[in-house]
Amino acid sequence: MSKQAVRYVTKSAAAAAGSIGVAAASAASAVAAAALAASVVLSPVADAASRMDGVHADLLRAVQLNQITPEQAASFEAKLAGRILGDA
Repeated sequence: MSKQAVRYVTKSAAAAAGSIGVAAASAASAVAAAALAASVVLSPVADAASRMDGVHADLLRAVQLNQITPEQAASFEAKLAGRILGDA
């Protein structure tokens, strides 16, 4: 076999091995994402008070980061309270 043919086969094998590695990494990422999604879906639902505490904390953080105004946070929290506490 010529040196050029050997070089071609070597490069092709290396490229194939790299592609397999990328595919394996992608598959592992997909499995990890599916496991995370399943843990979220199957986790117990928090009670209404805990959910409202989380909403309040998230909105407070958004106000601190100047993403929303305090008035917007209050309005949104009131709407969510009606939905969350109304279901409780």
